[in-house]
Amino acid sequence: MSFFRYPDGRDEPSVGPMSRVAVVTGATQGLGLALAEGLAQRLSTADTVYLTGRDVDRVRQAVDAMPAGGARVRGEIFDVGEPDSAARFAGLVRERHGGVDIVFGNAVMRVGPDDDPRVIIRPYTEVNNFGTTRLLRAFAPLVRDHGSLIVVASSLGTLHHLAPVLHSRFDGLTTLDEVDEQVAAWRDAVEDGSARAGAWPGFVNIPSKIAQVAAVRALATQRRDTDLARGILLAAVCPGMINTPTSALWWDVRDAPSPAQAATALLDLVLEPVKPEHYGELVRFGQVVPFKPETGHP
Repeated sequence: MSFFRYPDGRDEPSVGPMSRVAVVTGATQGLGLALAEGLAQRLSTADTVYLTGRDVDRVRQAVDAMPAGGARVRGEIFDVGEPDSAARFAGLVRERHGGVDIVFGNAVMRVGPDDDPRVIIRPYTEVNNFGTTRLLRAFAPLVRDHGSLIVVASSLGTLHHLAPVLHSRFDGLTTLDEVDEQVAAWRDAVEDGSARAGAWPGFVNIPSKIAQVAAVRALATQRRDTDLARGILLAAVCPGMINTPTSALWWDVRDAPSPAQAATALLDLVLEPVKPEHYGELVRFGQVVPFKPETGHP
């Protein structure tokens, strides 16, 4: 099911071989919505932005609310928590456009302070983690020269926030299958209660974000040379604290940037020339956030 907002009132804008295609998951609210709107405003009328989400009404409303001008906005139903959805949607994009230029993996299941981790951990990892690795598998082969494949993560996604005894779970992984195996083992430990007796943090967002960054790093080990030769950026990004209702459940965000303000640095990252030092890393405000603590200091 598709919903459209065309830039100039025509039934179908002209789309040529140089037209760019962008995909944003989790785009019906917050940062995802701001990313879709920002891309629509900063790309040309020949380009297409896919605003995706899992709820039909919210996708339609988000597309209808897009400001006029800029790229065509095309709303599509895409639930990253469904096992076959990423491959299916990637196939649709390939059939329509032949490839993709910008992908923001932003879909997330939110967790609140009152949620029982044992109850929510299975659907939570299905969206946040397995949804991420499915997206990477499906869209990495479609990214065109000078394109970007970005996973929205967090500065919590580093080994600094995990007990040293657990670092080996996510450090040095070289395939997405290995990442999925570690996520499944952690999920099962949370679900059966054994994680509470170990070194795992009670805040499930920490291992989840670490696994997202580990997934980017694992895929980067396989694609680095080819991607950099083609000017492609694969990275995780931290948008910083954002003033949203969900963040407000955990922190005082009254002085934090709005989603639109937070989106600016992410849009700059994908629309400006690629910096090789960003490849395969977690990037925050244009700077690399080290994944693991430095060693060897006296």
